[in-house]
Amino acid sequence: MTDPHDPGTTSVAVLDSPKSSSRRLLFKTAGASAAGIFAPQLATGQTALTTAARPPSPPTTPWAQELPVQRPIEPESNLSPAGTGIAGEKECGRADHQAWSRFAPQLFYKVDVKIGSHSFHPELPTAEVWGYEGKVPGPLFHARYGQPILVRFRNQLPNSVQGFGSPDISVHLHNLHTPSESDGFPIDWFSAGTCGATLTRPGEYKDHHYPMVYAGVDAFGGIGDPREALGTLWYHDHRVDFTAANVYRGMAGFFLAFDEIDSGNENDPNPNALRLPSGEFDVPLMLSDKYFDSGGHLSFDQFNQDGFIGDKWLVNGKIQPYFHVAPRKYRFRLLAAATARVWDLQLRFQNRAQSFAQIANDGNLFEAPLLRSNVMLGNAERADIVVDFSRFPVGSELFLTNRLKHLDGRKPENDFLATPDQVLKFIVDRPLPGPDNSRVLSHLRDQPPITMSEVVNTRNFVFARSGGGWTINDRQFANRPLASPKKGTAEIWNLVNPSGGWAHPVHIHFEEGRILKRNGGDPPAHERGRKDVYLIGPNERVQVFLRFRDFVGKYVIHCHNTIHEDHAMMGRWDIVA
Repeated sequence: MTDPHDPGTTSVAVLDSPKSSSRRLLFKTAGASAAGIFAPQLATGQTALTTAARPPSPPTTPWAQELPVQRPIEPESNLSPAGTGIAGEKECGRADHQAWSRFAPQLFYKVDVKIGSHSFHPELPTAEVWGYEGKVPGPLFHARYGQPILVRFRNQLPNSVQGFGSPDISVHLHNLHTPSESDGFPIDWFSAGTCGATLTRPGEYKDHHYPMVYAGVDAFGGIGDPREALGTLWYHDHRVDFTAANVYRGMAGFFLAFDEIDSGNENDPNPNALRLPSGEFDVPLMLSDKYFDSGGHLSFDQFNQDGFIGDKWLVNGKIQPYFHVAPRKYRFRLLAAATARVWDLQLRFQNRAQSFAQIANDGNLFEAPLLRSNVMLGNAERADIVVDFSRFPVGSELFLTNRLKHLDGRKPENDFLATPDQVLKFIVDRPLPGPDNSRVLSHLRDQPPITMSEVVNTRNFVFARSGGGWTINDRQFANRPLASPKKGTAEIWNLVNPSGGWAHPVHIHFEEGRILKRNGGDPPAHERGRKDVYLIGPNERVQVFLRFRDFVGKYVIHCHNTIHEDHAMMGRWDIVA
């Protein structure tokens, strides 16, 4: 989706030295599902109200709580029973781990999916949430390429449901280069007593093997092509028919991947390291919106097929928090993790938009940073930005704002809010803990070439409505492939939205793609790198170059307006040998 109000982006050249006065040049301003054959009866416990008809959420005082900043989860010394390439005795009946012997796990994690208590705001009642470790957001992962990991997800949700959602789970890590049996296929859902059709039996847990390799293992050897590295990822529930409700209840978390270039150490002596802001100055921000009923209880409408939007702005699970920052550079990893909302984000000081450096899109570092004053994010899109707070006087207050108007879940309006909504407040009053050795270089990461001679097929995927439901190519989601590309080949996929009334953030699992054309023209600068979510607005068409590498199996393409997804705007595709 293009932004008609965006003045555009410019490439940024920044000197290596964090002390250089030239550095200031960068920062000087910035219904029941149509796929119901897979679903139990949905219990909502809510009155379904349209966005226009429902009353507003109860008022809450902004800036009443501090932004939660997570520390990474620690690995386990061992798992009991030990993980193996084949499914364990008490594990759900998954397929064998196809990369187990080649990339045996070195680190082991255990995550319990369970009920937790969470305060969205001190003026609202404490809420029951479903979360990874019962937390919102779930545990933060720090992983490194070349260090394969095993994550055991144990389903400890109760069988009976109060309100909305399904206690059966399927965890998707968006969008690591992961074999299909660990990708979180929507019908790979399980609990101790039941499972989806693509598993052979229920189980207490499911082991996900993440080889931590770049794409291109077969072609490049070793752990693949480092130009294909991803950084900012997230994991969330992907249970068919209930992704929207389960994620809304809390089942989402960040997963960050590092290597010798994006090393996570701003003092790294390795000459290949970018030395971006790190540690406490590398902050993931999960953006969402929610709605609360008159009693202050979390409320959701699964049956509004347009898409659900809330009227409360949350960052890392808190309504309009504040964040104390030091006068130095910070890396913020922005994630749009709502249900249907499209965001247009600005950093504002004294009611004026400030510039910042965008360094990555969908977890993929650019070749060069871009100087921007806004970022537009469809659901599940990510943007990494670097903000230098040393430009502002001590005591300054800045606001992360959303200026895009949404009247309902179908699409944003072609207009901006007269007064942008304030989402997060930054207060520049923390003491500087030491020298700021972080930097934003003029060159970040090389991009792999687009080689059209590799293309063996062109496919069209039309996202529309048919028969009262959401479809891709006139088909509602079913457990049979829409496409079966051959491993080791490349294709062009045309993503088409023929309607003037809807926006669809389209997610293609497993592989990052490259936009060749948007509406027949060249993509804007911030979309010229690798991506895994493609926002197609009304009557838009996006042409994407994709390679299919290293692993075989089943994956999906779907709209990441998760209500559209749950109402069948999803298609299976398989990589075949």
